[in-house]
Amino acid sequence: MKLITAIIRPNALETVRAALEDFGVQGMTVSEASGYGRQKGHKQVYRGASYSGGLVAKLRLEVLSSDADSQAIVDAILAAASSGKPGDGKIWVVDVAEAARVSDRSTGDAAI
Repeated sequence: MKLITAIIRPNALETVRAALEDFGVQGMTVSEASGYGRQKGHKQVYRGASYSGGLVAKLRLEVLSSDADSQAIVDAILAAASSGKPGDGKIWVVDVAEAARVSDRSTGDAAI
């Protein structure tokens, strides 16, 4: 199993969600996040003085998938979230040793 975590722009959520639903993803977790990347947040100008705007609002999307589907899910997120501009986000994939569904106590791939 793989845990796919994506940091995306808030305005890309509906497009990404639709792409994942079209692929057949049955569940995902979305939470609010804030941070910055290479651009160090947004630069703003106030009364002629430039200052750093601090952290940028993003969304963190998490999807648990089988090993076989993980690359296709990453590709779907990339296609839906990319605007081609800096700040679109980042995706990473990590191995998951075990998962369990609390409601029916199923484990492994059945818990996905």
